[in-house]
Amino acid sequence: MTLISYDPSNGLVLGEVSVADQDKINATIAHAKLQQLSWRQTPIHERSRIISQAFKALIPFQDELAELLCKEMGKSLDRGTGEVRGALFSGSYYAAEAAKALAPQTDGSGVQYRPLGVCAVISPWNYPLAMAVNLFVPALVAGNTVVFKPSEETPLIAERFTRLLNQYLPEGILNILHGDGEVGSTIVAHESIDLIAFTGSQAVGKQIMASAASSLKRLIMELGGNDPMIVLEDANIKAAAQFAVASSFENAGQMCTSTERIYVAESISSEFIQEVTALASQYRLGSWNETHADIGPIINAKQVRKIQSHIDDALRKGAHLLLGGHAIQERYIEPTVISGITHEMVMEQQETFGPVVAISTFQTVREAIARANDSTYGLGAVVFGNQDAQHVAAQLEAGMIGINKGPGGNGDSPWIGAKQSGFGFHGSVQGHRQFAQMTVVS
Repeated sequence: MTLISYDPSNGLVLGEVSVADQDKINATIAHAKLQQLSWRQTPIHERSRIISQAFKALIPFQDELAELLCKEMGKSLDRGTGEVRGALFSGSYYAAEAAKALAPQTDGSGVQYRPLGVCAVISPWNYPLAMAVNLFVPALVAGNTVVFKPSEETPLIAERFTRLLNQYLPEGILNILHGDGEVGSTIVAHESIDLIAFTGSQAVGKQIMASAASSLKRLIMELGGNDPMIVLEDANIKAAAQFAVASSFENAGQMCTSTERIYVAESISSEFIQEVTALASQYRLGSWNETHADIGPIINAKQVRKIQSHIDDALRKGAHLLLGGHAIQERYIEPTVISGITHEMVMEQQETFGPVVAISTFQTVREAIARANDSTYGLGAVVFGNQDAQHVAAQLEAGMIGINKGPGGNGDSPWIGAKQSGFGFHGSVQGHRQFAQMTVVS
C-alpha cells in the first residue's frame, strides 16, 4: 500500500511512499530498541558531536530540500528555504544545548539524565522539518532512538531529509515510518515505545494520552492554539495592525501561534480596522514559485472547507465581511478580514488555521481579558499597548505571551502551551531534560 503526495497548489502528484503495515512497524520498533542498547553507551558529548556534524553535512542539500518542501506543503520558496536553513542550524544548536542540559550534575547528590528507550516522534505538516527537528534532536542526544512518523500530507520531504541524515548517523537510531492516523495509533500503542513526542491537534493528543495511559508512557505534546491578541487604546495602531495581518496570514494562517482572534479597544477600533483592511488587501495568492505571492495554498480540500465553514458561520451569526471570504478552487482562501465576531461563533471557539483576520471590540480591559482566556487553548497570546500592557499580560492564560511582539522567546527558550494546548514542553534546559529519565545517585 502506498501513500501519494500531492502539490496543494494544483493537485498534481509529486510522488509516493510505502505505508507501514503491522509487520513493518513491529520490525522497525524492535530494531530501534536493539540499536538503543549501543547508542546509549556512546558518551553524550560524542552523541552531540555526531548529530551536529550530520546536520552540518546537509547544508549542500538545502536548496533541493527547500524546493521539495515548498512543492509538498505549499509555502513560498523564501519561507521554505528559511525553514530548511533554520532546521539545519537548529539541529546543530540543539545538539549542543541538549548535551549541556543533560550532562550529569554534582551538587550534593549526583543527578544523572539517562535515556528512556525508544521515542516516537509524530510531527505535523505545516512546518514538516522544523517541528520534527525540535523533537527528535533532544531525544537522540539523550541516548534514545527515534521512530519518526511524519504527517501523511508531507511524506516526501520527511523521507528525503531522514535518508540524507541517516548517511551520517549511526544505523538504526533514526527510523521513519509512513502512514495515516492508524499507523500513528499503532506506533503509540506499541509496548516498546517509552516516550511519545507529538505536535498536532487537541483531539489526537487526547487519544494519544488515553493510549499511553495503560503503560504510563512519557508524553511531550503541543496541541495547537487559538491565540488571542488584545489591542489596548494606547497601542501603536499601525504597528498593531501590521502584526495582526502578518501573524494571521503567515504560512496561509497555517501556524500554531497564528493570531486567531483580535480584541481591540472600541475607541480605536475604526482606525485599527481600516489599517488592517488596507494592509490585508495588498496580499496576493499564489503557488510556491510565484514571486508575487504572499499567501500560498491551503494544505488540502478538507481544510479549505473547514476554513470556509468558519467564515460562513460567522457571517450567518452577524459578523461583517470586510475583505475576501471565499475559497478559490478548493485550494486557496482569499485574504479575509471579518469584524464583529462573538463568542457564539465557531471562529472564536476553535482554531480556524487559515488566512483570516477576525476582529471584535471591547469596552473594558476586564472584558478583553475574559474573552481572551475563554478558551480551552492556551498556546500563545499577544497584547499591544503601553501603560497597562504588562498588567494585561500577567492575566493572560497562555504558555507564551508577547508584549508588542509575537509570542515565543529567543534562542533556546521553552516552546510551551498552557491548558489544553500542551502537556510537557520542549526547548530550554528544562525542556531537553523531559527527553530523559532523571536519576539521583547518592
